[in-house]
Amino acid sequence: MNQSTIAVPLYKKVKNHIMAQIESGDLKPHEKISSENQLVKMFGISRMTVNRAVRELTDDGYLVRLAGIGTFVAEPKAQSHLLEVHDIADEIRARGHHYSREIMIHDYTAVKTDILSRMSLPTAASVFHCQILHFEQYMPIQLENRYVNPNVFPDFGSVDLTIVSPYEYLMAEAPMQRAEHVVSAITPKNTVREALTLKESEPCLLLERRTWVKEQVATYVQLYHPGSRYSLKDQFT
Repeated sequence: MNQSTIAVPLYKKVKNHIMAQIESGDLKPHEKISSENQLVKMFGISRMTVNRAVRELTDDGYLVRLAGIGTFVAEPKAQSHLLEVHDIADEIRARGHHYSREIMIHDYTAVKTDILSRMSLPTAASVFHCQILHFEQYMPIQLENRYVNPNVFPDFGSVDLTIVSPYEYLMAEAPMQRAEHVVSAITPKNTVREALTLKESEPCLLLERRTWVKEQVATYVQLYHPGSRYSLKDQFT
């Protein structure tokens, strides 16, 4: 049988119809889509079939369903540069969105040997550690777990992170010479899941970054992002 003659499943026709409206701009972020009853009448199919189409588009992050109110077009996924290092506050504000942060940890402490190994520090060394939850439009979009080498930034512990971000302070003190990025899709720990308000089965994107200053590892940071609301993107030539 010619592949072009294979019938498209009914639920996919509904998905294609909604996606075509989103991609053409007929449906914009925050706009309400046709109700399931309207889609049932439009396509002459069962409510179960329509529900599957809407559910899958919601799971893929294109729609947001509000109980008792309706289904709306979701905001495009937040994006960060993969090959460059930027302040997430600047990226969020550049999108015209509201940015805020919550300082969860900021101390000087002993850490696990695998962290020290990544930072090329001796066993039992202590480092500065901060954990910050970043919000876009009042929704948690990134959990930052940062370790800072006290040999490179001895005053980091006294920085007021409610006023200045780690990025702003570190770049002003000693601009990095190089960086290494590793990206993985992970099943997050409960603490990460709760902080980012992830669903039970929702994946998490982890960006691990090391930066160097004067041939020393200056920082090691773990950046956790909700897979349904975030993507990493870059261009290069």
